[in-house]
Amino acid sequence: MPVYEYRCPNCGVFEVTQKITDEPKTTCPTCGAPVKKLISHGVGIIFKGPGFYCTDNRKGSPPSDSSDSSSKTEDKAATD
Repeated sequence: MPVYEYRCPNCGVFEVTQKITDEPKTTCPTCGAPVKKLISHGVGIIFKGPGFYCTDNRKGSPPSDSSDSSSKTEDKAATD
């Protein structure tokens, strides 16, 4: 669940973990004063599990270039 930051004029900045679908907080849980939701910056993103890079799911060794180059020379010889 996302962590949202709020600013209370009396208590300062505090964080609340809540669902995206939950309504934003309107009062401070400590003193009951009205709060403002802050726009956070510098949020770290953590990717868990495989599959985020093209090399993550690769099995075996990459295809060799020798088979590609030999077929190209054969094609060129056939067209000459």
